[in-house]
Amino acid sequence: MATFRKAPSGWRAEICRKGIRKSATFGTKAEAAAWALKMEADILGGRRGAVPDKCLRDLLDRYADEVSVSKRGEKWERARLAMIGRDEIGRVRLAALAAPDFAAWRDRRLRAVSAASVRREWTLLSHACNVAVREWHWLPENPMKLVRRPAPPAARDRVMAEAEIAAALHCLGYDREQSVLTASARTGAALLFAIETALRMGEICRLTAADVAGPVATVREAKTAAGVRRVPLSKEALRILGQLPETDGPLFGLSPALLEALWRKARDKAGLVDCHFHDSRHTAITRLAKRLPVLDLARMVGHRDLRQLMVYYNESAEEIAGRLG
Repeated sequence: MATFRKAPSGWRAEICRKGIRKSATFGTKAEAAAWALKMEADILGGRRGAVPDKCLRDLLDRYADEVSVSKRGEKWERARLAMIGRDEIGRVRLAALAAPDFAAWRDRRLRAVSAASVRREWTLLSHACNVAVREWHWLPENPMKLVRRPAPPAARDRVMAEAEIAAALHCLGYDREQSVLTASARTGAALLFAIETALRMGEICRLTAADVAGPVATVREAKTAAGVRRVPLSKEALRILGQLPETDGPLFGLSPALLEALWRKARDKAGLVDCHFHDSRHTAITRLAKRLPVLDLARMVGHRDLRQLMVYYNESAEEIAGRLG
């Protein structure tokens, strides 16, 4: 990877590839970057070819059309890629693209959104650059490898209290003794079902009658396009499903966007502080850990790494102490 530094007479580029070192000084950074890319291509035997005269926005557009289109999260990716393309980094020519450009983009984003959001965008942007390197030969290397990624935020440990669940269900108009016909009431049913099964929002919204056979649901995982797992259903989970109206489509009749909107409205009306729908997964896993062996729990919730369970198992030290006697 080339390095660039300001010199009295302009910009100095230095490269070191396969034991070969070269350096030169140019009037502008863009000229220095173009020279460095050409020298690296020459050292590598020219197998990558010349970097096309395009900007980063062109790279992101191609990624959206050729890669994102095959992903379940296509809509999210396209929106993020378009947003990054509108940033000033989107106008940087590929020949001049370097680590400082991504560092400056990172710092701009951190002033606007959380570190967690930047890390998600970082993963997407870095993968786009890797595809451009390995498959398109639009970049000689991924410049982001030299840039410090924002540190991950502290993991959430929010567990919903019974009183909070009851308040949310009341605001959603959910009644356990009646069929749930309105979208708001079905959101309440989805919340209880999530707490009972530890399913994610997207997994609940995709669940159909064909996916349920007796006390087992076949769940299409939210984070992978082809992954499925078989989830055991408790009597309470089956009771909740029995409240739903019959349909050939998704059982809960809710899109993730609608479910999230109705949940937030009810949460705010109930006065719940710092409470997300996904906290139902923390709540479910913390409860299920008291009833299931750890390997059974990991299989049920879809964790292949047992260390992930520690992120969602959030029983307090005081509660554990109470069980010790």
